[in-house]
Amino acid sequence: MAGKHKTFVPLSPAALDAVLGPRDRHRALLENTFRVLIGLVEGGVEIDSSSSRDRAAAEQAIRALAVKADAGQTVTEPVLVAILGAGAVAMGPAALKDTGRSVPDSAALPVGRRGVIAPKTAAQARYLEMLGRCELTFGVGPAGTGKTFLAAAYGASLLRRGQVDRLVITRPAVEAGEKLGFLPGDLNEKVDPYLAPIWEALNDILGVEDVRRRRDKGEIEAAPIAFMRGRTLAHAFIIVDEAQNTSRLQMKMVLTRLGEGARMAVTGDPSQIDILNPRDSGLSHALRILEEVEGVGVQRFQAGDVVRHAMVERIVRAYDADAARGRGEDAA
Repeated sequence: MAGKHKTFVPLSPAALDAVLGPRDRHRALLENTFRVLIGLVEGGVEIDSSSSRDRAAAEQAIRALAVKADAGQTVTEPVLVAILGAGAVAMGPAALKDTGRSVPDSAALPVGRRGVIAPKTAAQARYLEMLGRCELTFGVGPAGTGKTFLAAAYGASLLRRGQVDRLVITRPAVEAGEKLGFLPGDLNEKVDPYLAPIWEALNDILGVEDVRRRRDKGEIEAAPIAFMRGRTLAHAFIIVDEAQNTSRLQMKMVLTRLGEGARMAVTGDPSQIDILNPRDSGLSHALRILEEVEGVGVQRFQAGDVVRHAMVERIVRAYDADAARGRGEDAA
């Protein structure tokens, strides 16, 4: 029989395997998310925590896992992460306030053309939690980890729910090793080629017609970094993409555009710097001096978080290994 601060959850062998996960990883994620301890007992598990709300939320997530496992479904880590997000939301703002945590907004993300948008890795779940909790969130790491797509999805959800007045997207106009020359057309036509990944994400999330309508109304705005100078962006969600190619001065300028009721997501890959002097990268500098500042969140993605294509993860790992060998040779 469970004690005063323990809750017993009966589980089938298949459900128990799903709760524990490979190398006990699922259990660790459950414990970290709900701040509980999960012990093995005969016939199931025991959830240990002095907080009844935490125990109830963990129990709900465990029972959701059990339903899937008992139905014969394979419970992978992305499935668990989606359940964890929904379980944390179910705790409600008041309950999470008691524990010093905020409500992750993953359950409030829009449904894209390919179905429900939800975190696929633990890192993505933490990233979404930061976007909901922090005024300024950095998402850094290799291509294919979803850092830009999730920022766009989160910003679109805020816009759709009326929690911000507009979505502002900016990035430095730096080519990846190519000189594209003069681009004809108005400002949007000049900037759009640089923002193609974000437009693709927004079109997938909101639909092409809705994106076009919101752009015409000024609810979605795109501009190069240079056009941010002198502005104050209030009640907006700002995405600074490809931030590794900003200079230190550009980064400081764009970060200080935050106005009342605004939030900002800064995304980039410090290993993909295209500016002439990589040591002047505003992203690397900002990460170094701002990570411990109140209201700032930093989520670092790794090769294992790549969700684009299995080949992308292998490519990233190969380049990382080569870079590590290069550093070793330099040290020698």
